[in-house]
Amino acid sequence: MGKKNKKRKHVPVRLNVLFIIVFLLFSALILRLGVVQIVQGEEYEKELTQTANQTARIDAPRGVMYDRFGHTVVDNEMELSVTYTNPSEQSSTKKTEEMLRIANELVKMIDVDTEKITERDKKDYWYETTPAEERKELLKNVEGDLSGAEEYQAIIDQITDEQINYSDDELKVIAIYREMTRGYAGSPQRIKRAISEEEAHKVSEHLDKLPGVDILRDSRRSYVYGDTFRSILGNTSTIPAESIDAYLAKGYDRSDLIGRSFLEAQYEDVLRGQKAEINRSSTRNGSKTENTVDEKPGSRGNDLVLTIDMEMQQKLGETLETAVKSNFGAYLKNREAYAVMMNPQTGEIISMAGYNDDPARPDAGKVNDAGVLNSQFEMGSSVKAASVLTGFHTGVMSPNTVIQDRPLELPGGITKRSVGDSMGPVNYLSALERSSNVYMFYIAMRMANYEYAPKKTFSNLTDVNNAYDEARYYFSQFGLGTNPGIDLPSVATGYEGKNGDPGNLLDLFIGQYDTYTPLQMVQYISTIANDGARMRPHLVSEIREPSTNGEEGNVITQITPEVLNQIDMSKEDIQLVKNGLERVVYGSRGTARRMANGTDGVEKVKFNSQFPDMAAKTGTAQVSIYSENDGNNQTLVGYMPADDPQVAFTVVVPGVSKSYKSNVAQKIGSKMLNAYIDINENREGPEDVDTVLEDVDTDPEVE
Repeated sequence: MGKKNKKRKHVPVRLNVLFIIVFLLFSALILRLGVVQIVQGEEYEKELTQTANQTARIDAPRGVMYDRFGHTVVDNEMELSVTYTNPSEQSSTKKTEEMLRIANELVKMIDVDTEKITERDKKDYWYETTPAEERKELLKNVEGDLSGAEEYQAIIDQITDEQINYSDDELKVIAIYREMTRGYAGSPQRIKRAISEEEAHKVSEHLDKLPGVDILRDSRRSYVYGDTFRSILGNTSTIPAESIDAYLAKGYDRSDLIGRSFLEAQYEDVLRGQKAEINRSSTRNGSKTENTVDEKPGSRGNDLVLTIDMEMQQKLGETLETAVKSNFGAYLKNREAYAVMMNPQTGEIISMAGYNDDPARPDAGKVNDAGVLNSQFEMGSSVKAASVLTGFHTGVMSPNTVIQDRPLELPGGITKRSVGDSMGPVNYLSALERSSNVYMFYIAMRMANYEYAPKKTFSNLTDVNNAYDEARYYFSQFGLGTNPGIDLPSVATGYEGKNGDPGNLLDLFIGQYDTYTPLQMVQYISTIANDGARMRPHLVSEIREPSTNGEEGNVITQITPEVLNQIDMSKEDIQLVKNGLERVVYGSRGTARRMANGTDGVEKVKFNSQFPDMAAKTGTAQVSIYSENDGNNQTLVGYMPADDPQVAFTVVVPGVSKSYKSNVAQKIGSKMLNAYIDINENREGPEDVDTVLEDVDTDPEVE
């Protein structure tokens, strides 16, 4: 009986403990509910009302380019592009699997180019689509412990050609996957540009099964006059990797196309359009969802009005091509020619063209307008107007100085002479008219404080070096050997030979030592035509708001003529030299007289009341191509009319055989001037040609 009573008392104790535990649990639950309700209630209420925002930025077309007379030169061709936006929230493995799935779906809907696929692309694809166990098999002959990156590279190195021998269909999948992987998270990456209407329909119908894929309105640059002036207009391409941060700071997206060369690059900030922004908001309040769309319209980039006359540009390009092809026998090596026309009073480039025909491929002639800016040559006697003015200004020559033109015997058995050995007595006028080398040699020798005597040594090399520096200082005032300042990202400035050798100093004054570009030469002769004012050359005259409804937009910026410098020489001396340049054309022994009288196969310039006359200077620089002094660079500079210059010009025909008797540069010059005169009398506008669309390379590595 005693034991049973003791057991009954023990049971209520256990119940009490259980009740206490239950009480504590309920107390903790009530406390937790209180915290949730009172302390964190507002936060959880926000979670019940969720808002998702998504912003899409749609590219706007770039600005249009017009020539000086309003003809559209560069336009935009509207097109559709398939894009893929790389998600940022997925794991690497899941993302890869999804991208491969999408690529296999897209290949059924769009046709893609497989030419850009590299061997590494194929190996990466093999790696991603091959099970890990099979990949590891490739490492069985690889010794040592490898890190993750080392193991990956080791596998890539072991993949054989047989393993990546893919079919055409598989290559198309690789091409799509390649583009997808090159995109940045959250930024649309173009998979294919200019998709067909049929392709657009197929993709649109399946967008719900292709997360990240979209069809966006896009545009491509179109060149209305084909290859005419094409290289100077420039290209667009993706942002280079080394510049991505700078462009992101300006508000660009990683996948944006930018101007990468020439005018497209120089005026990127102007031509760039303002993107449209579409903000989609999805707000969930409990079980209800509200969707809103807010669209901010974009706008096309601003337009450029160029200084170029496209009608004249076409004529100049045709003239150069015809001259090169009809004078194939003239050239020793490269068949090329360059010409440029500029308004000397304003610096406006009217036309600039180049043509280069590779002799190894006779049917592969090509436009090379950029050669006017970047090709550098010894220009020969065309620079002698600067030499004479330098002589006048330094006081080593005067208008009354007469030099006996005869061969000069220098130390070391070197003989320097003019063409034809001896011209007899010459002053500055006859020296320019007949292109006396010896007159220019005397300028150089006197600037070096050297008094000529047969075989006399230049004893003071300090004076020689000072003469180099002084000559280049004055030449640079005309634009020779210095940056011309044109509105382009970069141009060549010529090659400056080393100081020291007295013989080369003499050659410098006849244009056979330092090299210059055709653009520098037209700036030089324009400076003389403009009474010593060196103008900044430019290709854009106006920046306008986008045109609408066929009407021109308002002018935002008017590019006004800019004087870079006024040369040190007096206007009186400049006028004397200008008189000498007229005698080059109209003198009885003028080296350009054939342009005025139409002889030796050179077309006569058909002057009229607007252009009654001209002034010019010819040049023939001896150059070494296959052996010493076996070729000539033929050059021509000038302006018209002589008294009130409206157009200055330069022609350069490099590498002509010494044995070729015809003057190709003067042939081009006469045809160019006649075309310009005809166009100004009867303007018909540029000839219609097939439009060329830009082939945009979207590889960021491409420069």
